Amino acid sequence: MTFLRWGGLPALGAGLLVLACGGDGGGGTGPCTPGAATQLVKTGGDAQSWYFDNPLPSALNVTARDANNCAVPGVVVNWAVASGGGAVSPTQSTTGTSGVAATADSIGSTSPQTVTATFSGLATPVTFTATASGAPTAVGVSVANNSFSPATANVKVGGTVTWTWNSGNTGHNVTYSSGPGTLPANSPTQAGGTTFSTTFTTVGTYAYHCTIHFGMEGTVKVLH
Repeated sequence: MTFLRWGGLPALGAGLLVLACGGDGGGGTGPCTPGAATQLVKTGGDAQSWYFDNPLPSALNVTARDANNCAVPGVVVNWAVASGGGAVSPTQSTTGTSGVAATADSIGSTSPQTVTATFSGLATPVTFTATASGAPTAVGVSVANNSFSPATANVKVGGTVTWTWNSGNTGHNVTYSSGPGTLPANSPTQAGGTTFSTTFTTVGTYAYHCTIHFGMEGTVKVLH
């Protein structure tokens, strides 16, 4: 005859109930009913290094949380440049359903830059930092192994990008596919030891590729 022991089941049931109700203290791994926001947590965009007088590549993000670490929607976050110049846009954003608010940041002409994020009643704002240098005026790109290296070249407006063929006898070309305004002249198909240069006079992003080798693509970002 088999006897069933029931003594441990109440505790097991209670444990399952805790898990089902997100019994991790509101840390975000289970269901969570948010209370009033008590904190902001940086969740993206801090400590970027970029170029003077240009927008940073990634937005600044914060998550509003309550005392139990539940994400809190509907919190109005105020953003401000505290030092270093530049600007943020928007200066005020509201957290969404996941508790996240964001802003775009353009760094100014001095470095480092700091940006603060806060909401009404928050004791201490959180601070983002960015550093910057002058955008390069001359950039080299290697053409080899059916790739362009670096795949993305950043250059100051008025500057020049020079491609050098390090590809032996394998021919490649630089053919522009998109960009602001009239596209620059393309390179001929050529091989090892040769070079090709473009001087960029318009700010924006240019895409190019080699017409001979599928997937051989590159980008030039022309900055202020």
